[in-house]
Amino acid sequence: MNLRYFYLLLPIDRQTVKEYNITIDRQTDRLKRECAKMLATKFGRNSFGIRSNVPLTDAEIFRVAPSIYATTPHESRSSKYTYIPTSTVLDGLRKEGFNPFMVVQSKSRIEGKSEYTKHMLRLRHVNAIATAETPEIILINSHDGTSSYQMLSGVFRFVCQNGMVCGDTYNDIRVPHRGNIADNVIEAAYTVVEDFETVNNVINEFKHTPLALPEAKIFAEAALSLRYEEEAPIIPDRLLQIRRRDDIENNLWNTFNVVQENIIRGGLHGKNTAGNRTTTRAINSIDTNVKLNKALWTLTEKMAELKR
Repeated sequence: MNLRYFYLLLPIDRQTVKEYNITIDRQTDRLKRECAKMLATKFGRNSFGIRSNVPLTDAEIFRVAPSIYATTPHESRSSKYTYIPTSTVLDGLRKEGFNPFMVVQSKSRIEGKSEYTKHMLRLRHVNAIATAETPEIILINSHDGTSSYQMLSGVFRFVCQNGMVCGDTYNDIRVPHRGNIADNVIEAAYTVVEDFETVNNVINEFKHTPLALPEAKIFAEAALSLRYEEEAPIIPDRLLQIRRRDDIENNLWNTFNVVQENIIRGGLHGKNTAGNRTTTRAINSIDTNVKLNKALWTLTEKMAELKR
């Protein structure tokens, strides 16, 4: 029996029941908020990050990416380096309706540099319609000189919690650390938004492009060559291993997502060049993640061209 109704059978006054119901409602709301976030506090050996289904707060971001809130640049930067912390840019983007849903920060083996290392934010606009795939703006920066402000187009797929990066045919805007950085980054964000309609059209084409098994194997083989310069520890078929029912239909979009997820998340069993058992590693580096994601998207576009 539901406890809410069980208490109604007890000899207590209506005010007590009302207060009890309010307490239950508050606890339920709190649990819903906690479950909705589904935060992961570690991405891998080379980075820390969190992904949420609701906008991240500054406290949550700071917990895993303190470099975003650095008050000064790294000591290696010269006087020509215009310092605007990413937190200031983030505040400006929030005022324009862009909210962060994911953040990750790279680690550093150099003592005293971890507070300035490269970090990445994935943001969505408040007017973005929540569909199976939602467009995102990807913001990359550092305060140690390893990166300018970089803005990219991305897509987040809810069913598999996958974050994709669109290929080289879309805006890839870099804002150097000089001049009016905050305004330039906000302007770049709106430029990236202009890509979203095109991205949605491309996704629809991927979804309506059938892909036979031999074609999917060719796609997976090409994807392996993007991931491994030498002999891959797994055969292409392993990349086609489906993790959920939503990806059963044989089309280019599903094949791309299955391959992308298996490559980025790793965990596939195979054999190394010595013939020993091994497991593929997840992609944790920000640079490698972005580079490989863009290459996989471009590969998918090329396959779509061949299928037209």
